[in-house]
Amino acid sequence: MKTVAPTVSITQSAVTVDDITDPTTINAGIELVDQDAVKLQLQPLQARRVIVRLGASMVVFYTSNLRVRTRTKVREDLLAYVTFGPRASGTVNGLPVRPGMMLAAAPQSEAAFVVDAGWEGMTFLVSPRVIGEHLAIRQRAHEFHRPQGVEALQVSEARAQQLFDWGRRLVDAAVHDPGLFNDSEAERGAAQVELIETLLAALDRAKDLEPSRGDRTRQAQSLIVKTAEAHAMSKAGASLYVTDLCKAAGVSERTLEYAFKEVMGLTPVAYLVRLRLHRVRQALLAAPLGSTTVSAQALNWGFWHFG
Repeated sequence: MKTVAPTVSITQSAVTVDDITDPTTINAGIELVDQDAVKLQLQPLQARRVIVRLGASMVVFYTSNLRVRTRTKVREDLLAYVTFGPRASGTVNGLPVRPGMMLAAAPQSEAAFVVDAGWEGMTFLVSPRVIGEHLAIRQRAHEFHRPQGVEALQVSEARAQQLFDWGRRLVDAAVHDPGLFNDSEAERGAAQVELIETLLAALDRAKDLEPSRGDRTRQAQSLIVKTAEAHAMSKAGASLYVTDLCKAAGVSERTLEYAFKEVMGLTPVAYLVRLRLHRVRQALLAAPLGSTTVSAQALNWGFWHFG
């Protein structure tokens, strides 16, 4: 079955701005991308997401005032290219973000981010057909590399910064004057062409990012955390025990705790309890009114002590 690249309909706003204070609502108001987010700090969350839809492409800008863990997956036949603000700090799939780093992600592939306070990230969702058409006209079709899974790329620092800055100017203009894009298909089309031009310039001579020894250690720690998290979520109604987490991840208690503190900044049980509380709130928000209770959902996720 052929997947058709999404377009902005006349009834759909080309520009949406979401101020997110509850991480359980992060999926509301966004199509094509599936997201899950968990706060890693106790302070109130103040995150913002701006989406600008440009025909067969989308630009998505994120900021956060807190350390947050997110998992993001593109739902449709779109490629995702991600660049980062100059002061962005965090990891993706365990790999630390750095200058000149970009991500390229295939549809249905998941990226796990742990972002620090002050995060700024720009995601460009584009149709592979559109990129292919531009490269074919330039007689460069043989250069098109469709990513497999999530790939970390090393590109020119200046070009990566130019791409981020272009996205930031687009987002600022869209927030200041949404009608510029909501009311003008021609404006959206022109912006999409400019996006492809800037993106291709950033990807010129891109190569796979070669992880350092420290990077590989961090990636291994991230995998330990992911394995323990998957085990904890598969045993939703049971209590959490460090022994079970060590067995699931195949590591010692010291290795498990060190991995969680390095990746999440929390002990294993503290993080996983927070994640389960997040799932309780998600379940309560998703349930029809009167169909469940706080106590029932707490028990479903292994909380026998309702305090």
